[in-house]
Amino acid sequence: MTQVIQKTLRDSAAMRWTALLLLALAMFCSYIFMDILSPIKDLMLSERGWDSTAFGTMQGAETFLNVFVFFLIFAGIILDKMGVRFTAVLSGAVMLIGAIIKWYAVTDSFAGSGLETWFTNNLNYIPGFEELGVSPFYQGMPASAKFAAVGFMIFGCGVEMAGITVSRGIVKWFKGREMALAMGSEMALARLGVATCMIFSPFFAKLGGVISVSRSVAFGVVLLCIALIMFIVYFFMDKKLDAQTGEAEEKDDPFKISDLGQILTSSGFWLVALLCVLYYSAIFPFQKYAVNMLQCNLTFEKVDPNSFWAGTSVTMVQYVIMLVVAIAAFSFNFLKNKAKKYTMLCIAIVALIVFCYMGYRRMSAETIFAVFPLLAVGITPILGSYIDHKGKAASMLVLGSLLLIACHLTFAFILPQFKGNAIWGVFVAYITILVLGASFSLVPASLWPSVPKLVDAKVIGSAYALIFWIQNIGLWLFPLLIGKVLDKTNPEIVNGLANKTITAEQAAVSYDYTAPLVMLACLGVAALILGLILKVVDRKKGLGLEEPNIK
Repeated sequence: MTQVIQKTLRDSAAMRWTALLLLALAMFCSYIFMDILSPIKDLMLSERGWDSTAFGTMQGAETFLNVFVFFLIFAGIILDKMGVRFTAVLSGAVMLIGAIIKWYAVTDSFAGSGLETWFTNNLNYIPGFEELGVSPFYQGMPASAKFAAVGFMIFGCGVEMAGITVSRGIVKWFKGREMALAMGSEMALARLGVATCMIFSPFFAKLGGVISVSRSVAFGVVLLCIALIMFIVYFFMDKKLDAQTGEAEEKDDPFKISDLGQILTSSGFWLVALLCVLYYSAIFPFQKYAVNMLQCNLTFEKVDPNSFWAGTSVTMVQYVIMLVVAIAAFSFNFLKNKAKKYTMLCIAIVALIVFCYMGYRRMSAETIFAVFPLLAVGITPILGSYIDHKGKAASMLVLGSLLLIACHLTFAFILPQFKGNAIWGVFVAYITILVLGASFSLVPASLWPSVPKLVDAKVIGSAYALIFWIQNIGLWLFPLLIGKVLDKTNPEIVNGLANKTITAEQAAVSYDYTAPLVMLACLGVAALILGLILKVVDRKKGLGLEEPNIK
């Protein structure tokens, strides 16, 4: 008797990669909003009066509710109980609500309003949190920064919920297939949001010669509307898949608190979780200050305001070239024909060189840092495919930690030596930023696909939630720490602003970033040690982290 095997959407490469594209585009939009103020830190000081402590406290607020109200743990339970598609749409809606609040906080309408007065007079002391030193607000924090922090907290709940949901969705569609490649590709596309943010946030803030930081945030809000639409479309695709397979959504398998015991008793899980918090804490908080770090460590010559390099059209041209780099580098991974494959590689390399040259000619730190994700876009799928077929995930994490240490120490001690030399300073900055982006690509390709090897399938959502929660502790702490360390190690700037002997514009580009960068390099050293321990544990306990995903 011949058995008829019914094919599902998941069996179609085109359909499962379409599902991935929807999830990746939603995360692309969320990544843009996550760092929407990072390239204009100097403008937040000059236009809204945010010093480094206020800026860092607001940026750290993104993860406050996830960490201290345990929202991420609840998000994992919601994901395991209600399923991928419900949680995806919910996360999109929560992100949008938080983004709208943050946008209003930096508008001219908020300035001088009754709401501004209320925030000025309140939330200066939060019982309990103040004593523990973890309050998201403080006495003297600008009202606009406080209200923006409230919106960013809500957005942070949504974006981290989206992160674990997307990871779970990829496992659902790609388990037993090219899962590491899919996760790496999703993160590669999502991280293009970083470059997009670096290019367009200053563009919208300075559009028309009139500075308005709220325009940049409004740009991010529009993109989050698109992200919500992507999640809604995915909702219907996922529903059709379950109808074909006869699988019920996860809510039919009730979540039990006791299930968390399976996760918490796994030494492999804890090593991966700690690696995650150390590694991501050295990257994401750095992104929020990277543009200002370059402004302080590089010498930028004044560009003729009437030239092409100072106009608005150059932004669009450079962004198109960036897309050419990304598409050509990404396509290189999937083409079978050698001639076409290496043609795409050559196009990517030439376009990358042109992109970097344009960034140099524009003499702006944000367009230089925009190169950060471009090398990752090309090599993340390669790394994902290698891990799918050859393994070595733990070894990749060790390599990523070594590159991370080298990059932060280069920013701290070598880059400042080229201050005054525009050409070589920018060259060193580009090489270091590209390598840092490459090291970052090692994590999604190796770490996230390893989680299903460590825990039972029905608690994957909770496992990702716990890792994200632990990660969020670092993402809350280190933006705040960097801001405080900057102010503590640059007392002449703080005093100069207080005494009005230095302008806000001068102060914004005069910080010494050595201490924060050494702090981030130390995180890389700790990650390296844990990575080596993980290799030993994997070998002794047979966790399978060094084994391929496709057997």
